Amino acid sequence: MSSEYGRLRAVLLHRPGVEIERMTPLTAHDALYSDILSKPIVDKEYAAFSGVFEKWCKVYYVEDLLATLMDDDDLRDRMVRRSCELEHCPEMYNELVSFDNRRLAKALIEGVEYHTSADEATGHRFALRPLYNLFFTRDASSSLYNRVLINTMSFDVRQRETLIYRAIFEDYFRAETICAADSDPQARTEGGDVHVAGDDLLCIGEGIRTNHNGVMQLAKRFAAERPKFRILVQELPHEPDSFIHLDMVFTFLGQHDCMVYRPMLMKSGLFAGKATTLIECDNGSIRTREYNNILDGLKACGREVQPVYCGNLDPWVQDREQWHSGANFFCLGDGKVIGYQRNINTIENMAKAGFAVLDADDVCSGKVSMDDYSRFVVTFKASELPRGGGGARCMTMPINREEMN
Repeated sequence: MSSEYGRLRAVLLHRPGVEIERMTPLTAHDALYSDILSKPIVDKEYAAFSGVFEKWCKVYYVEDLLATLMDDDDLRDRMVRRSCELEHCPEMYNELVSFDNRRLAKALIEGVEYHTSADEATGHRFALRPLYNLFFTRDASSSLYNRVLINTMSFDVRQRETLIYRAIFEDYFRAETICAADSDPQARTEGGDVHVAGDDLLCIGEGIRTNHNGVMQLAKRFAAERPKFRILVQELPHEPDSFIHLDMVFTFLGQHDCMVYRPMLMKSGLFAGKATTLIECDNGSIRTREYNNILDGLKACGREVQPVYCGNLDPWVQDREQWHSGANFFCLGDGKVIGYQRNINTIENMAKAGFAVLDADDVCSGKVSMDDYSRFVVTFKASELPRGGGGARCMTMPINREEMN
């Protein structure tokens, strides 16, 4: 896939399971959440979200693929052993390998509780921790041209996610994978920071999740593989949590449009002094140059895109809507996107920019057909999902897109 907006043909999703309930207000921060979620409400919200994709393309679900893969005894053994190693619970191995395929898949995702009171002194409940963030399928793996980038997560609580995605892409889809940390153990990349802007251009956020080592390892790889390649790097604030990835402040809406959190372009507030750097790989050599902002950098690379602003011109409104992923949209196709309905000022700006506003419930019921519109934004109701700290792009891992002409 050489773009973020070619028509989507297949996608990987994960329905949030009981893992999202296996935290308390005291442990939510360790799970990388800012709040705890109500699963019954999440289920309704996610059903509308995934229902849109089921109307549009082939949808694969993580738990289903993982259960299928557990038919392979060698893979099953490796997955269980490595999971127990990472969680320091070797005593769980025999129990886990005795599970049937579906139960094992659920256990690897939802976690397994201690069977004794041994955890009382530490306050921990789970021998095998739940993968609270797994429904953000974008983060641990990224579609990168004809390969899949297996990301090295910056926080320990998410490391096991890469085991699942590596198995899915290498053993189910038989895809070629790469990993920046294979060359540098200190390299960190996450999918919310990696955007495919063209055949020879990536946009990458560098902050608390994707670090400089990770960016440079990708630059060195492409410099060795291609005569010319470019990476446009946007430095991000390390706090608050709403700025963890580039796609929380910038996403493509199509070939000629993007959604942007305005303070990032203006280099104001927490973005004051945050660099926008173009890394140019030219016949094995690497050089850099600075630009005023990401739009100027894209224009210099021959990619001029028009911004639609998250929120309105009131900084308070911008901050409120960005906090709940108001800049985080996912492209079903060129000028065809999906995002949260709650960010009303952002959606109004999209309508002014020529996007028809469709309701996910109408799409799912068949009342409205997305094929009747050349440009649209499907909006879905969400009060609980945004509390997890991500939006539509975070929750989708594209498997196949049509190439743009």
